[in-house]
Amino acid sequence: MNEANESTVIENNTTVSVSNKRVTLALAGNVNVGKSTIFNQLTGLVQETGNWGGKTVDIKKGTLAHHGLQIDIIDLPGIYSFATYSPEEQITQEYILTQNPDVIINVVDATSLERNLFFTLQLKEMGQPVVLVLNYNDIARKKNISIDTRLLGELLGVPVVDAIAIKGIGVHELVDAALELLNKPQNNAGTLKYGSEVEQRIVQIIKLLNNISLKEASKWLAIQLLEGKNPLPVSNDERIAAIASSAEKLAAELVSMHGEEISTVISAERYALAASIAQQVSIRNGADKKFSDRLDTITLHPVFGYFLFFLTLAAILVVVSLFGNWVTELIEGFFNSIKPEISSLAMDIFWNGGVIGFYAALIVAIGFILPFFLILSWLSESGYLPRVAFLMDRPCHTLGLHGMSSIPLIMALGCNVPACMACRVMGNRRDHLIAIFLTTMVPCTARTSIVLGLVGAFVGWQWVVGILAFQFLLIYVVGLILNKIMPSTSPGIIMEIPEYRWPSWKNVWRQAWFRFKDFLTIGVPLIVAGSVIIEALKVYNLLDNITDIMSPVTVSWLGLPAFTGVLLIFGILRKEANLALLISFAGGVAITTIMTPLQMVVFTIVILIYIPCISTIAVLIKETGLKITTLMVLAEIALAVLIGGVAYRLLGLFL
Repeated sequence: MNEANESTVIENNTTVSVSNKRVTLALAGNVNVGKSTIFNQLTGLVQETGNWGGKTVDIKKGTLAHHGLQIDIIDLPGIYSFATYSPEEQITQEYILTQNPDVIINVVDATSLERNLFFTLQLKEMGQPVVLVLNYNDIARKKNISIDTRLLGELLGVPVVDAIAIKGIGVHELVDAALELLNKPQNNAGTLKYGSEVEQRIVQIIKLLNNISLKEASKWLAIQLLEGKNPLPVSNDERIAAIASSAEKLAAELVSMHGEEISTVISAERYALAASIAQQVSIRNGADKKFSDRLDTITLHPVFGYFLFFLTLAAILVVVSLFGNWVTELIEGFFNSIKPEISSLAMDIFWNGGVIGFYAALIVAIGFILPFFLILSWLSESGYLPRVAFLMDRPCHTLGLHGMSSIPLIMALGCNVPACMACRVMGNRRDHLIAIFLTTMVPCTARTSIVLGLVGAFVGWQWVVGILAFQFLLIYVVGLILNKIMPSTSPGIIMEIPEYRWPSWKNVWRQAWFRFKDFLTIGVPLIVAGSVIIEALKVYNLLDNITDIMSPVTVSWLGLPAFTGVLLIFGILRKEANLALLISFAGGVAITTIMTPLQMVVFTIVILIYIPCISTIAVLIKETGLKITTLMVLAEIALAVLIGGVAYRLLGLFL
């Protein structure tokens, strides 16, 4: 820590002296161990969480006021080790080595202690101050697992805090432990010893490093040299070159002894030590026949698993549609009962534009978007969505992608924006581009609300199912085409399947509200403003000037009413605005008076395919660049217009 004046705080009857500066605590650990939940509990922010891996793909920062101190809380991506094969591993390692946080809060899963300790050992090798947080203790107890935290702390040389993060238990205690640790001499990795053959050579390298007075002569640095990674700074100092040469010879000796690559030898030592520690501190009582195992025989079944997934989707659509229709009748009935009898240009603009635009936005928000977000958050917290990702691994391989790509595709059902950002988990540029393009085509909550609120309410359920099935088929076909254009071998992955758990309704509501509030603060004002503008254009007979420009496409080719051209333009700002503005455009009368069932279906198909919303476009530019984003947008516009026109001509035979 930097030099500063000291202050004293009292924590749980323990006096702790800390520096008067901003303290930085970095949350690190495997995927799906509850880091983001702890981050949310400490900072009051709402980092995306869920009972599945891959949620955090970059560094998140929040602040905490604790006992008069300002503490920066850093949420690092979840990783299994510092192998540096993935962007998440590179980001986490670079942050810890270059930013030097005051304390690392290593969050581990109490139900999978041995696996989690592999990463803990690497953190200890670095010589960083570490507090171990043993999360999911409630689940461990249900699995008849008890852990001796005192012994675990002694073996690792770190403070250990029991926690159930989702309930807030142990969260602030871990901060107290971290602050107390700041004023204690660090044990570093001295208590952690690998097999004698490996340990002796590590010690030799550390001695060589100490001889040149290298400040960071940690066990981790010695192991890096042993593995041939040579993280030492470029220098003309012959002693540094001599150390690297000595490390290479020592590594060759280990390779000769074990008959394995040096990285394999080191990994085996870490796994052996992690297994030994876990075995010493863990007690299993009785048989462990888990309910989740029995449930997984259905959810992960190669046939019934897909059937259950599609049944779940259908149930979601039915529930949201029925609830949305009920909300629609309720809100429309209320506003129609207070509609003024006075008619004038100003009143028409105020009522048909402002008021109807407002209640149309409420219908879409409360009736369709909010319940969908609640259901999606519940499924995410429960542990079901990662099973869907596992099921989707095989279809993804036919597109030249691996199962990790299914994570952003599933996230896109809620919102395309975070889903596009989640595509960073893809291993290379080619996979990233394909995954992010397909993600923009997934019907998000806003687009799904249009399908349910328009086609579901006025055309029929069979058309809702047909349209959504066609959209997913289109995504698959586009993926096949992109795979042919950019061929590649689909890599294999190991995907963690978390335990099922009953979601915390507090967390479910928090996640849903986090997504929903943007619609209230951004979407509703935009919809009302757009509705007022459209009504003003109608009142002053200026709307035709705009609709005439787009009529060759909207009227002649797509067979839609001329005014839909304006909706398509405003819909770029927010997708859900299309339905709200359509309700507003109807001016309080039934939508069936201004659109035929065929036009509703065609309009919905076009909305599902054409240009993403402005927020998604902004993320695309950030993730892929302006050129690639422009190509994606133009491709989706062309695809929407082409398919919409064909649909108008073919579906006219049935509607």
